[in-house]
Amino acid sequence: MHIHILGICGTFMGGLAALAREAGHKVTGCDSGVYPPMSDQLRALGIDLIEGYSADQMAFAPDVFVIGNVVSRVRLADGSAKYPLMEAILNSGRPYTSGPQWLSGHVLHHPTHHATGPRHVLAVAGTHGKTTTTAMLAWILEHAGLMPGFLVGGVPLNFGMSARLGVGNTFVIEADEYDTAFFDKRSKFVHYRPRTVILNNLEFDHADIFDNLAAIEQQFHHLLRTVPSQGRVVVNAAEASLQRVLAQGCWSEQVLFGNGPHNQGGFTAQGEPNDFKVLKASQTVAYVQWEINGVHNQLNALAAIAAAEHVGVTPEVAARALTGFHNVKRRMEVRGVLHRSGGDITVYDDFAHHPTAIHTTVDGLRRQLNSAGKNSERILAIFEPRSNTMKLGTMTAQLPWSLEQADLAFCHASGLDWDARAALAPMGARAQVADTFDQLLAQVKAAARPGDHLLCMSNGGFGNIHAKLLEALKA
Repeated sequence: MHIHILGICGTFMGGLAALAREAGHKVTGCDSGVYPPMSDQLRALGIDLIEGYSADQMAFAPDVFVIGNVVSRVRLADGSAKYPLMEAILNSGRPYTSGPQWLSGHVLHHPTHHATGPRHVLAVAGTHGKTTTTAMLAWILEHAGLMPGFLVGGVPLNFGMSARLGVGNTFVIEADEYDTAFFDKRSKFVHYRPRTVILNNLEFDHADIFDNLAAIEQQFHHLLRTVPSQGRVVVNAAEASLQRVLAQGCWSEQVLFGNGPHNQGGFTAQGEPNDFKVLKASQTVAYVQWEINGVHNQLNALAAIAAAEHVGVTPEVAARALTGFHNVKRRMEVRGVLHRSGGDITVYDDFAHHPTAIHTTVDGLRRQLNSAGKNSERILAIFEPRSNTMKLGTMTAQLPWSLEQADLAFCHASGLDWDARAALAPMGARAQVADTFDQLLAQVKAAARPGDHLLCMSNGGFGNIHAKLLEALKA
């Protein structure tokens, strides 16, 4: 089969392309701004990439066009289509489908040569922690010898790739609640039909497509409706929103994790986030000692352990696997260290972009420094409100709270329709706002001193700020 992918350089669609190529399909694709590293990864797989969405790509004559959710039917100011290729597809009557739909039919529920039957899909959903927890779960199954397939919205350092088919009966997938395509406004995850699903947490996000939290809860309940009665739903016990989702109906085994009034027989942790016992029904069943920090990652680990148990991996084996887990690129990834006589300057890259994620990331770094006896070392939080939700300004009131553990905060405010200075005013002199990228670099360079930790947070490339900061500070 020949598939032509529109929006191929996105994290999800790029992973889908890699899986399709590995499965033996001919894959081509297009995107706007075809750039590394995804472009390099795809070309290394023998996938031809075209810049832009010109209608002349119809000449590829694929068996099916696979449409990413970046594609819309928007008209430009001159009345022309923003995506002329999509208009040509519709006018021609040629077959097309969404990425999640194609993935479901040709990978998730299509046995491999080595599998003995339909695959057992393990899906990881939630507002935060999906990528890390998916990577953890895939690594646990790999360590246990199950050789899973996986599709992760990042690059797990243990694997060095974001997607692979695998050869066993299991497939682990990051299950996003964002909409499927312009012609299918259901959440992506309803296509996956998992037998095991993790509901990590749930709060308001994606303000560009959801009106309120109740609308997202409804989509999560649609996901629950697809889990079979012999399936397992792994749920964060502390999330009231997830309890509301369960109250709408659940037909599968429920296993809770974390602290919460409803968790009587589920999984809990006892100890520090990087050194803790795993308990099930108050009985110690495993022990995790690893280099990963943060209470959120401790919860991610409990969720992954509970999900892995459903496919026969004991908590003890899962915990041993996590000892060797190395996280995901862009999750508190150290991009460089400058050695100074008064203390090293460390530059980090993190994907945090929602206020809760920013708060969790900064708080996790603060706890890590405190536990290492580095209470006096400063955290400089450098961020851009780049996600659709943040651009809309619906969560500006939460920004000061999200940055409360940072000593200084620097916001790149270019292109925003709301006043970043007013939003950060409660932080006083601790917050600075830059209207240009060069101004942002200058502000951070002027403030940085030996011993500082420069935490860069964005769900985009952020202008390669990490390398530019290191270069500027070396001077």
